[in-house]
Amino acid sequence: MVKVGLLSDTHGWLDPKIVEFFKDCNEVWHCGDIGDVAITDALAQRFTLHAVYGNIDGGILRRIFPEREVFYCENVKVVITHIGGYPGHYDRKIAETLRRERPQLFVCGHSHIAKVKYDQALGCLHINPGGSREIWVPHGTDCSPFRD
Repeated sequence: MVKVGLLSDTHGWLDPKIVEFFKDCNEVWHCGDIGDVAITDALAQRFTLHAVYGNIDGGILRRIFPEREVFYCENVKVVITHIGGYPGHYDRKIAETLRRERPQLFVCGHSHIAKVKYDQALGCLHINPGGSREIWVPHGTDCSPFRD
């Protein structure tokens, strides 16, 4: 089973506690607003990396990464982007991609609000990991790596 760390909105700073928390992950998916290519370089040294650029990313990050990525992870079709909205309120730039691609999983960032919601109409799970400075983990998960 592939273990995936979801990340968004690092804005040029990657807390070492996040990398430690992801230590058992095979892949990291960064949903934009990376802020500095050093972040994706560091992640790519340790994990298989999927990343997209966000609205604060310019120059080199927009040349390296796409605005959206469509790929498969263990036979699950995935779409990631930065500005995506959420079920019933998708951003117009991604809505057509979601209708055309029909992913089983859609992951986006931008809002800094962690959210997991199933889209009945698309048959798709939507996840926003929230901002990297606003650590969120599911109830019952050991979040001790984030305690000082």
